[in-house]
Amino acid sequence: MNKQNNYSDDSIQVLEGLEAVRKRPGMYIGSTDKRGLHHLVYEIVDNSVDEVLNGYGNEIDVTINKDGSISIEDNGRGMPTGIHKSGKPTVEVIFTVLHAGGKFGQGGYKTSGGLHGVGASVVNALSEWLEVEIHRDGSIYHQSFKNGGSPSSGLVKKGKTKKTGTKVTFKPDDTIFKASTSFNFDVLSERLQESAFLLKNLKITLNDLRSGKERQEHYHYEEGIKEFVSYVNEGKEVLHDVATFSGEANGIEVDVAFQYNDQYSESILSFVNNVRTKDGGTHEVGFKTAMTRVFNDYARRINELKTKDKNL
Repeated sequence: MNKQNNYSDDSIQVLEGLEAVRKRPGMYIGSTDKRGLHHLVYEIVDNSVDEVLNGYGNEIDVTINKDGSISIEDNGRGMPTGIHKSGKPTVEVIFTVLHAGGKFGQGGYKTSGGLHGVGASVVNALSEWLEVEIHRDGSIYHQSFKNGGSPSSGLVKKGKTKKTGTKVTFKPDDTIFKASTSFNFDVLSERLQESAFLLKNLKITLNDLRSGKERQEHYHYEEGIKEFVSYVNEGKEVLHDVATFSGEANGIEVDVAFQYNDQYSESILSFVNNVRTKDGGTHEVGFKTAMTRVFNDYARRINELKTKDKNL
């Protein structure tokens, strides 16, 4: 094996701004295949979901446009449109500076899954172009970016409005996503439906405007995760009605719904701040431990489990 003997001071590179994201996109979105492509959408959607989660807005519209770009629009507060302490418009900072966001300090968000700045700037870095339109304080603001995140315009006031909210439209860069930049309606549908189940006051609409693929779906579940469990158990023999309970302690809110069926394998779906934790975690382990303890205590209290019996 040939050895590289040119490891010197000059070998050390410093990638600044969004250049690092474009150089190693997998470090930020996992991959540049279909999964990574759709992860871009989730980053922006999660920011909109966080607005709802914190009590601002109740609608999110996701639209796959005719030109292959995608738009995510919410009726939350709208991104801040003033000048950041860095001297640049705050919107520009959010979309061009890594680790700039409203969710690291105190006051902007009580709880969050997405990260304004982290998610938005990464999406911008991996896009051919991106545009943001903001409705806030009675005015409409617009700013655009191109070629992996470079501002192509300043923040411009376009007119007046009675609405509030943010709309982000972007087209993935085909030099990054070489396999495909075409969004899959069904892949997006599954994730968006999941978000609607988790927030019962949230209404999500998914539109596809592409020629020959025109389609629209609405997601709104007034009973939240209770309906989610019923959906997961569709086609199975259930043993009882869906049981639900919720509580709050030390600033942490927990919602639980469960329903036993006649299957041999369990199906547990856990989320933190409305983001799926596919690999579980201490929150899931703790839940299973607590639930087992409660069932055993109850079984012994009603004498279904005798003193000599082992725990369930």
